[in-house]
Amino acid sequence: MGKALYILFLKLYSSGIAIASFFNNKAKLWIKGRHNIFSTISDKLSHTCSNRIWIHCSSLGEFEQGRPLIESLKKNYPHYSIILTFFSPSGYEHQKNYQSANHIFYLPMDSKKNAQKFFDVVQPRLVIFIKYEFWYYYLSEAKKRKVPLLLVSATFRKDQPFFQWYGKFHREMLSCFTHLFVQNRVSLNLLQKINFSNVSISGDTRFDRVLEIARNFKPVPGIEKFCAGKTVIVAGSTWLEDDEELDHYANAHPDIRFIIAPHDIGESRLKECEKLYHYSIRYSQFLQQEHKVEVPTFDIQNRTANTLIIDNVGMLKYLYSYAIICYVGGGFGGDGVHNVLEAAVYAKPVVFGPVYEKYHEAIELIEHGGAFSVIDAIELEDTLNELFDNPSQCNTAATSARDYVYSKAGATENVMKYIQEKRLLTN
Repeated sequence: MGKALYILFLKLYSSGIAIASFFNNKAKLWIKGRHNIFSTISDKLSHTCSNRIWIHCSSLGEFEQGRPLIESLKKNYPHYSIILTFFSPSGYEHQKNYQSANHIFYLPMDSKKNAQKFFDVVQPRLVIFIKYEFWYYYLSEAKKRKVPLLLVSATFRKDQPFFQWYGKFHREMLSCFTHLFVQNRVSLNLLQKINFSNVSISGDTRFDRVLEIARNFKPVPGIEKFCAGKTVIVAGSTWLEDDEELDHYANAHPDIRFIIAPHDIGESRLKECEKLYHYSIRYSQFLQQEHKVEVPTFDIQNRTANTLIIDNVGMLKYLYSYAIICYVGGGFGGDGVHNVLEAAVYAKPVVFGPVYEKYHEAIELIEHGGAFSVIDAIELEDTLNELFDNPSQCNTAATSARDYVYSKAGATENVMKYIQEKRLLTN
């Protein structure tokens, strides 16, 4: 029954994407990127060595999570080609020129035929899936061919199908993995209860990634000038619902600089931000004006922009460093709060909305005193005011945030140690 429903899901998903491609650009890219995909893969791989590691990431977030491992593999096993695949355009389109992978492709839609063909062409010596995405036929093919298959930085919750009476099909997918590296003890215990012993707590490779980013910090052009020695709040990965909670505070505090980095930077979304933040300017416009006019001081009667709306991708991981307090979006809209670690690594108190229960790093950051969850605009304002009015409390929260991130480093090393000890790859 489970397999039949899965096959139905695959057909409905493919049909839905095909229909959506007529009016949705992301769906269009999904279709276009898979056009003649096997011919593309075969042609590209014909010029590379036969020692190959296949690493799969669902999207951009999973890529950032897997990036430290990819780069460690590249460094330790330079004679292997790394084949990186993405399911989502948001991952592929942003990282299609990533230098540490030898080849980057869209993953063909899961099916028995596609999985067999993919393994015939790629012939990987090791397969690594980052965090999640359980594609039955690909996993089964790896197991059938006895190719080592690792799941890295995974998290599990008791409400998932794996742990339900009807979850036999999902447990079958888990049984394909050679080893499961999980982030926490909760996940370990859940898997052990359903008789999986090939599990270990490795931690989350995202901690290694954000620490690497912080160590290699790059100043963002124009930001120092915009901040101009003022108190700064950086709000990253915001959805409309986040901005609706933030805008009153930004509009009512002309003495504070706000940097807003929307999760989506489409034109309609940017216009929503401009409508909400009354005294705002886009980052691209600010750069155009920067060499002509100094950022003026505030005049309550004739206010100028105190809110900078970021209209490009890739800077957020550095922008958080300019803040006194960071706000991370997704906790009021979307699937839940985004990456809180990108802000915490810079020793900044982190604030986010109420939807964070699926993200244990957000839960732990609150428990360590480095983060605060708010339920509405009023509580948001109270939290920000309390932190600003009590510098010692703000500093304590900042230190707690930083210490939490540093205490969780080492997941990449744990996975690499397993690969080396089990001799999954040859030197």
